Amino acid sequence: MEIRGALFYLFSAVLLFSAFRVITARNPVHAALFLVLAFFQAAAVWLLLKAEFLAISLVLVYVGAVMVLFLFVVMMLDIDVAALRAGFWKHFPLAAMVGVIIALEMAAVLMGGFRPEEPRPLQAAVQAAQQGVQFSNTKELGKLLYTHYLFPLEIAAVILLVAIVAAIALTLRQRKDSRHMDPSQQVRVKARDRLQIVKIEPTVAAPPAEPAPAAAETKA
Repeated sequence: MEIRGALFYLFSAVLLFSAFRVITARNPVHAALFLVLAFFQAAAVWLLLKAEFLAISLVLVYVGAVMVLFLFVVMMLDIDVAALRAGFWKHFPLAAMVGVIIALEMAAVLMGGFRPEEPRPLQAAVQAAQQGVQFSNTKELGKLLYTHYLFPLEIAAVILLVAIVAAIALTLRQRKDSRHMDPSQQVRVKARDRLQIVKIEPTVAAPPAEPAPAAAETKA
Protein backbone atom coordinates (compact mmCIF):
# COMPACT_ATOMS: atom_id res chain seq x y z
CA MET A 1 0.00 0.00 0.00
CA GLU A 2 1.28 3.44 -0.90
CA ILE A 3 1.79 6.12 1.72
CA ARG A 4 -0.98 8.17 0.11
CA GLY A 5 -3.49 5.33 0.47
CA ALA A 6 -2.42 4.71 4.07
CA LEU A 7 -2.90 8.40 4.93
CA PHE A 8 -6.32 8.36 3.26
CA TYR A 9 -7.49 5.42 5.37
CA LEU A 10 -6.02 7.01 8.51
CA PHE A 11 -7.71 10.36 7.96
CA SER A 12 -10.97 8.67 6.99
CA ALA A 13 -10.96 6.51 10.12
CA VAL A 14 -10.35 9.49 12.38
CA LEU A 15 -13.03 11.44 10.48
CA LEU A 16 -15.62 8.71 11.00
CA PHE A 17 -14.71 8.34 14.68
CA SER A 18 -14.91 12.10 15.35
CA ALA A 19 -18.23 12.36 13.46
CA PHE A 20 -19.62 9.52 15.58
CA ARG A 21 -18.45 11.24 18.77
CA VAL A 22 -20.13 14.48 17.68
CA ILE A 23 -23.56 12.87 17.97
CA THR A 24 -22.79 10.69 21.00
CA ALA A 25 -20.84 13.07 23.28
CA ARG A 26 -22.84 14.18 26.31
CA ASN A 27 -20.96 17.45 26.75
CA PRO A 28 -21.80 20.06 24.06
CA VAL A 29 -18.28 21.51 24.26
CA HIS A 30 -16.74 18.09 23.65
CA ALA A 31 -19.11 17.57 20.69
CA ALA A 32 -18.01 20.90 19.18
CA LEU A 33 -14.35 19.98 19.62
CA PHE A 34 -14.88 16.62 17.92
CA LEU A 35 -16.56 18.49 15.07
CA VAL A 36 -13.44 20.66 14.75
CA LEU A 37 -11.37 17.47 14.55
CA ALA A 38 -13.70 16.14 11.85
CA PHE A 39 -13.22 19.33 9.82
CA PHE A 40 -9.44 19.02 10.05
CA GLN A 41 -9.54 15.41 8.86
CA ALA A 42 -11.82 16.36 5.97
CA ALA A 43 -9.38 19.11 5.01
CA ALA A 44 -6.55 16.56 5.05
CA VAL A 45 -8.54 14.32 2.69
CA TRP A 46 -9.04 17.31 0.38
CA LEU A 47 -5.29 17.87 0.39
CA LEU A 48 -4.72 14.26 -0.64
CA LEU A 49 -7.13 14.84 -3.55
CA LYS A 50 -5.03 17.89 -4.59
CA ALA A 51 -7.83 20.34 -3.77
CA GLU A 52 -5.76 22.76 -1.71
CA PHE A 53 -8.18 25.67 -2.11
CA LEU A 54 -11.12 23.68 -0.70
CA ALA A 55 -8.99 22.38 2.17
CA ILE A 56 -7.83 25.86 3.19
CA SER A 57 -11.38 27.22 2.82
CA LEU A 58 -12.71 24.45 5.06
CA VAL A 59 -10.16 25.23 7.77
CA LEU A 60 -10.50 29.02 7.57
CA VAL A 61 -14.28 29.26 7.24
CA TYR A 62 -15.59 26.39 9.34
CA VAL A 63 -12.82 25.84 11.90
CA GLY A 64 -11.65 29.45 12.12
CA ALA A 65 -15.02 31.17 12.17
CA VAL A 66 -18.07 28.96 12.50
CA MET A 67 -16.78 26.54 15.13
CA VAL A 68 -15.19 29.30 17.19
CA LEU A 69 -18.59 31.01 17.24
CA PHE A 70 -20.27 27.74 18.24
CA LEU A 71 -17.79 27.25 21.07
CA PHE A 72 -18.32 30.78 22.37
CA VAL A 73 -22.11 30.37 22.27
CA VAL A 74 -22.07 26.95 23.91
CA MET A 75 -19.65 28.04 26.64
CA MET A 76 -21.49 31.30 27.37
CA LEU A 77 -24.97 29.74 27.55
CA ASP A 78 -25.91 27.63 30.54
CA ILE A 79 -27.25 24.61 28.66
CA ASP A 80 -29.14 22.05 30.72
CA VAL A 81 -28.07 18.79 29.10
CA ALA A 82 -30.47 16.70 31.20
CA ALA A 83 -33.44 18.74 29.99
CA LEU A 84 -32.35 18.33 26.37
CA ARG A 85 -32.14 14.56 26.72
CA ALA A 86 -35.46 14.24 28.54
CA GLY A 87 -37.48 13.44 25.41
CA PHE A 88 -34.82 11.44 23.56
CA TRP A 89 -36.55 8.05 23.51
CA LYS A 90 -39.91 9.70 22.87
CA HIS A 91 -38.73 11.18 19.56
CA PHE A 92 -36.28 8.37 18.69
CA PRO A 93 -38.61 6.45 16.28
CA LEU A 94 -39.31 9.56 14.18
CA ALA A 95 -35.63 10.54 14.19
CA ALA A 96 -34.59 7.01 13.17
CA MET A 97 -37.09 7.01 10.30
CA VAL A 98 -35.81 10.39 9.04
CA GLY A 99 -32.21 9.14 9.33
CA VAL A 100 -32.99 6.02 7.30
CA ILE A 101 -34.67 8.12 4.59
CA ILE A 102 -31.66 10.46 4.41
CA ALA A 103 -29.27 7.49 4.25
CA LEU A 104 -31.26 5.95 1.38
CA GLU A 105 -31.29 9.26 -0.51
CA MET A 106 -27.53 9.66 -0.08
CA ALA A 107 -26.98 6.08 -1.25
CA ALA A 108 -29.12 6.70 -4.34
CA VAL A 109 -27.19 9.87 -5.16
CA LEU A 110 -23.80 8.22 -4.65
CA MET A 111 -24.69 5.13 -6.65
CA GLY A 112 -25.96 7.32 -9.46
CA GLY A 113 -22.76 9.35 -9.43
CA PHE A 114 -20.63 6.31 -10.36
CA ARG A 115 -22.47 5.69 -13.60
CA PRO A 116 -20.60 6.55 -16.81
CA GLU A 117 -21.56 9.90 -18.22
CA GLU A 118 -20.16 12.69 -20.32
CA PRO A 119 -17.09 14.32 -18.81
CA ARG A 120 -17.86 17.59 -17.05
CA PRO A 121 -15.50 20.59 -17.11
CA LEU A 122 -14.02 19.69 -13.74
CA GLN A 123 -13.56 16.08 -14.76
CA ALA A 124 -11.90 17.23 -17.97
CA ALA A 125 -9.48 19.33 -15.90
CA VAL A 126 -8.69 16.35 -13.69
CA GLN A 127 -8.06 14.19 -16.75
CA ALA A 128 -5.79 16.88 -18.16
CA ALA A 129 -3.86 16.93 -14.88
CA GLN A 130 -3.46 13.18 -15.01
CA GLN A 131 -2.04 13.50 -18.51
CA GLY A 132 0.62 15.91 -17.30
CA VAL A 133 -0.96 19.22 -18.30
CA GLN A 134 -0.30 21.95 -15.71
CA PHE A 135 -3.35 23.80 -14.44
CA SER A 136 -4.55 25.62 -11.33
CA ASN A 137 -7.44 24.01 -9.47
CA THR A 138 -8.38 27.37 -7.95
CA LYS A 139 -8.61 28.92 -11.42
CA GLU A 140 -10.70 26.03 -12.72
CA LEU A 141 -12.99 26.25 -9.69
CA GLY A 142 -13.48 29.98 -10.30
CA LYS A 143 -14.33 29.33 -13.94
CA LEU A 144 -16.93 26.75 -12.96
CA LEU A 145 -18.52 28.97 -10.30
CA TYR A 146 -18.83 32.04 -12.51
CA THR A 147 -19.78 30.29 -15.78
CA HIS A 148 -21.63 26.99 -15.42
CA TYR A 149 -22.87 27.53 -11.84
CA LEU A 150 -23.38 31.30 -11.91
CA PHE A 151 -27.15 31.17 -11.33
CA PRO A 152 -26.96 28.86 -8.25
CA LEU A 153 -24.13 31.02 -6.91
CA GLU A 154 -26.28 34.15 -7.22
CA ILE A 155 -29.17 32.40 -5.48
CA ALA A 156 -26.89 31.38 -2.61
CA ALA A 157 -25.57 34.95 -2.37
CA VAL A 158 -29.12 36.35 -2.18
CA ILE A 159 -30.07 33.83 0.51
CA LEU A 160 -27.01 34.74 2.58
CA LEU A 161 -27.78 38.45 2.14
CA VAL A 162 -31.35 37.94 3.34
CA ALA A 163 -30.07 35.96 6.33
CA ILE A 164 -27.63 38.75 7.25
CA VAL A 165 -30.34 41.43 6.99
CA ALA A 166 -32.74 39.30 9.04
CA ALA A 167 -30.13 38.75 11.76
CA ILE A 168 -29.44 42.50 11.95
CA ALA A 169 -33.17 43.26 12.05
CA LEU A 170 -33.69 40.81 14.91
CA THR A 171 -30.93 42.41 16.95
CA LEU A 172 -32.30 45.95 16.39
CA ARG A 173 -35.87 45.20 17.40
CA GLN A 174 -37.37 47.08 20.35
CA ARG A 175 -37.44 45.04 23.52
CA LYS A 176 -38.73 46.13 26.89
CA ASP A 177 -36.31 43.98 28.87
CA SER A 178 -33.17 45.36 27.18
CA ARG A 179 -31.49 48.74 27.49
CA HIS A 180 -31.18 50.56 24.18
CA MET A 181 -28.92 53.53 23.55
CA ASP A 182 -29.12 55.75 20.50
CA PRO A 183 -25.71 55.87 18.73
CA SER A 184 -26.41 59.42 17.47
CA GLN A 185 -26.70 60.65 21.04
CA GLN A 186 -23.40 59.00 21.90
CA VAL A 187 -21.71 60.81 19.02
CA ARG A 188 -23.12 64.23 19.97
CA VAL A 189 -22.21 63.94 23.65
CA LYS A 190 -19.89 66.58 25.11
CA ALA A 191 -17.73 66.67 28.20
CA ARG A 192 -19.81 69.37 29.91
CA ASP A 193 -22.89 67.19 29.56
CA ARG A 194 -21.24 64.31 31.40
CA LEU A 195 -19.05 66.17 33.91
CA GLN A 196 -20.38 68.61 36.48
CA ILE A 197 -18.10 70.46 38.90
CA VAL A 198 -19.63 70.99 42.34
CA LYS A 199 -18.15 73.48 44.79
CA ILE A 200 -17.79 71.99 48.27
CA GLU A 201 -16.93 73.91 51.43
CA PRO A 202 -13.48 73.23 52.85
CA THR A 203 -13.20 70.72 55.63
CA VAL A 204 -13.73 72.20 59.11
CA ALA A 205 -11.84 70.76 62.08
CA ALA A 206 -13.99 68.91 64.58
CA PRO A 207 -14.53 70.69 67.94
CA PRO A 208 -12.60 69.28 70.92
CA ALA A 209 -14.40 66.73 73.00
CA GLU A 210 -15.72 67.84 76.40
CA PRO A 211 -13.81 66.43 79.39
CA ALA A 212 -15.57 63.76 81.42
CA PRO A 213 -16.59 64.67 85.02
CA ALA A 214 -13.83 63.97 87.53
CA ALA A 215 -16.01 62.15 90.05
CA ALA A 216 -19.62 61.58 90.73
CA GLU A 217 -21.27 63.82 93.32
CA THR A 218 -21.86 62.20 96.68
CA LYS A 219 -25.36 61.75 97.75
CA ALA A 220 -26.51 63.90 100.58
